[in-house]
Amino acid sequence: MQAEIRADLSENLSTAWRHLGEAGSWWTGAERVAIAAETRQAAHCRLCAARKQAASASMITGEHDRAVDLPAPAIEAIHRIRTDSGRLGESWYRSVIAAGLTEEQYIELLSVVAIVVATDTFHLAAGLPLPVLPGVRPGQPSRRRPAGAKPGLAWMPTLAPDDRTADEPDLYRDHPGPRERIGGNVQLALSLVPDSMIHWWDMFETMYLPGPAMRDFGRDYRAISHAQIEMLAARVAALNQCLY
Repeated sequence: MQAEIRADLSENLSTAWRHLGEAGSWWTGAERVAIAAETRQAAHCRLCAARKQAASASMITGEHDRAVDLPAPAIEAIHRIRTDSGRLGESWYRSVIAAGLTEEQYIELLSVVAIVVATDTFHLAAGLPLPVLPGVRPGQPSRRRPAGAKPGLAWMPTLAPDDRTADEPDLYRDHPGPRERIGGNVQLALSLVPDSMIHWWDMFETMYLPGPAMRDFGRDYRAISHAQIEMLAARVAALNQCLY
């Protein structure tokens, strides 16, 4: 039975999906669609399945069952993020950076993978067919790194609200508009690539709750209560081995 979908949710999911085919900050539109295709392929990778069953992923060597022609460190990052994210550590992150991915490319790749997984999971749960991968749009990556991004908080540098310059998109506020974020650590995680952070969080908050609504416990904004939302979120996080 197909679920009834809120109009704003359907619209924002479509917008986020279409945006995958556009040039980002560090990957072209064609590369971003390839990342999306490989994200789906990773769920069927024999190497990833064997690693998932092993006490340590490093115990199992081999080649990923890939679908697209992306650099090897990108394939490794996509597959591990998609299939075994709960066991990723800083040493693994440093290894894919040393192998050729830039920190900025990694962040944008991570955002694309997260959007594909969230979108596909939603469609499956709602009884909908998976969306066809978006068409590729022309354009080149901007290759712009925030001047105020600083190391120290996470594995990669992050951009705190107070360190953002006027030349950067306002990834925390957009007055007038609905975006109102406090810059918590979970939001800072993708901030090295502001457009990728905006891409993910604009979709995520429609699926979950915007920041002000999240902290407004006097009103319920969804068909279920705040407590029910958090119970479901905590259970899913536990199943996915999410330490946050």
